[in-house]
Parts: sequence; structure tokens; C-alpha cells
Amino acid sequence: MRVITQKIVGDASVLEVAEVATPVPGPGQVLVKVGAAAVNPVDTYIRSGGFPALGQPPFTLGWDVAGTVEQDAEGFVAGEDVYGMLTFPGTGGGYAEYAVVNAADLVRRPSWLTVEQAGATPMVALTAWQTLVGRAGVSAGQRVLIHAAAGGVGHVAVQIAKARGAYVIGTASAAKHDFLRSLGVDEVIDYRHQDFTEIEPVDVVLDTVGGEYAKRSAGMIKPGGVLVSIIPGNPGFDVDRASGLGIRFELFLGVSASGADLAALPQLRVRLDHVVPLAEVTKAHELVESGRTTGKVVLVP
Repeated sequence: MRVITQKIVGDASVLEVAEVATPVPGPGQVLVKVGAAAVNPVDTYIRSGGFPALGQPPFTLGWDVAGTVEQDAEGFVAGEDVYGMLTFPGTGGGYAEYAVVNAADLVRRPSWLTVEQAGATPMVALTAWQTLVGRAGVSAGQRVLIHAAAGGVGHVAVQIAKARGAYVIGTASAAKHDFLRSLGVDEVIDYRHQDFTEIEPVDVVLDTVGGEYAKRSAGMIKPGGVLVSIIPGNPGFDVDRASGLGIRFELFLGVSASGADLAALPQLRVRLDHVVPLAEVTKAHELVESGRTTGKVVLVP
């Protein structure tokens, strides 16, 4: 089968197509013929050496996959449409024509997701669910502020918060406001021209930006509220500062693959910004690193 590999860390040009043996599933695993695989920002950090989660090359990146079951296994039937996330960081392996996925981390693809959308969904949806539901416990009537709300995690997070009955506020550039409103966002803030700290206090903040954003956000959270950051390298805040303000700070250090969490998701609209052939993976990484995408970039065979 074809895979994308790299022999050294570096810029997107280090990615190359290679031929390897098709993997063989072990106990509790399912072989999936990959129809789409997401390119997430973390992939670019690992590729460049900025986050050495897979050790030294050679290795194959990719954790989100959608496709069809290749052979009957673990309660799944050959030909079924499925999607899921490989164990993170594990060993990667999603940028390939076939991938082995733990059966417990795999679910049948719902009709409201195309294979490309499903391939784009697991990591961002699980991150949003595990932060907003698992860490923050978002509930009906709460005011929830989501930074970079039109991004990969953000645009899924706003839908999860809305599905749980929250009043959702999102920061984004003006050009993305109509998109956010179409997802149900109640209030949009153009971060370039409006100070988000001037709005009414909120119960929960999901920070997907880092740096000064967490510190500025903390001052507008109601006593007993929660600030959740998914920026491990530079969260810009800590537990002690949060305690002094009477709020809770949660640093989300890693998303967990989970078929149960995927099955619990509400119906989502997953925005695809670019669908790129597997052999053009360099282009896909460059698009993600540009920081100008709205939604997700996926690879297809």
C-alpha cells in the first residue's frame, strides 16, 4: 500500500510517498481502507520536530481516518462505513491507504457525514467534546466563549456548546462571522476591532489561541467558572492565578481516542476547506501552516 513517510524532520517538503506492506490487525483491532484522513495542526508540529511525539523518523503521520472495514472483525462487517481516531500519539499511520484502528475507538459513520467530513472530524470533535463536556461540564443556560471559533476545533466546539443549550460567543475575523452565525453562534466578535473582554461575563472560556488570550479571558469569567486551554506550550495562565480569581483552570494536555465519545456527539456540520490527494500531502501541510484555513484539510487516496 501507499503511505506518506518522512526520513528527517523539517518543512513540508520532507514528506514523501512510499510503498509498504499492508498492516495486519491484531486482537481488538480493525483494518480500515482509508477514504479520507485529516491533516491537523499537531501533524505539522511533529513533522517539523517541534513536538517529537513519535520519536525519530522514519514515521507516518495521521490520526483521523474514515473509510470502510476491509474484513469482518470485532463486531464490524466488511464494507461498513466507519470513522475513528488512532491512539494519540501512539505510532501514527493515518496517512495511508489502509490503517489499523482499535475497535473501541471506531464507530459506524452516520449518514450526516460524508467520508471526507468524517475523516476530518475525530481529533477536533473529541478535543471539543472532552474539553467542553468532560472538563468544563457545559450545560444549558451557560454563557460560553470560544476563541478562534471558525477554526478546526472552534467550529465544532460551538456546535457542541449550542447542542447543550449554551449561549455561545465566538471570536473570529469579520469575514467568518456569517459562517459562525450559520452554525448557531449567538454572538460574534471581530477580535481585530473589538475587545472581547468588554462583553458580559461568561461561565466558560475555551482558549484555542494561547498567550495573552488566557490571561485576558480569565478576568471576564464569573466566579466558579472555568477556563479551558488546549495550548500546552504557552497557555498563558495557571492554576494558582485561577484560584486567586475564584475560577477553575483546566489545561487539556492530550485528546483521547474514544468510540464512545464519537457516538455521543450531536449532529455536526464539519467544514472542509480543502480536499487534497494523498500524493500532494506537501500542499496540505502548507495550507494548514498558513493559518488561513476555515475548517479542515483532508487527504484522500
